Amino acid sequence: MRHLKRTAKLGRTSEHRNAMLANLVCSLIKHKRVTTTLAKAKAARSVAEKMVTLGKKGTIHHRRLAAARLHQEDAAKILFKEIAPAFKERNGGYTRIIKMNQRIGDAATRAILEWVDFTAEAPATPEATPAAETKPEEKKS
Repeated sequence: MRHLKRTAKLGRTSEHRNAMLANLVCSLIKHKRVTTTLAKAKAARSVAEKMVTLGKKGTIHHRRLAAARLHQEDAAKILFKEIAPAFKERNGGYTRIIKMNQRIGDAATRAILEWVDFTAEAPATPEATPAAETKPEEKKS
């Protein structure tokens, strides 16, 4: 019986699904925000929150567990040095999912998966680039 065995299968084998979720969480750790389908975002959310919980504990055992799950040592380092200390006072709910429009090709609902209240260096806006500052102004007549 499958009582309380809820897993989003996402149309993949278990190895493929685990690798895909690990890559998605590594991208979330590195880029602080990812755009994906709603089903993948909901599946990756639990993995990401468990990784932050491991990061908050911070022992060598938890570092090895996180590196084994994520398969990328650089993402594990970012997790333990930047992300986990930022959520030290928070007791859960480290990610948020923002629903977007449907994808044109297959009408899959897209979503943004991002960290909650994570203050990192903000990406440069188009207004802050030098090319945007050198635009000629329109003359009013």
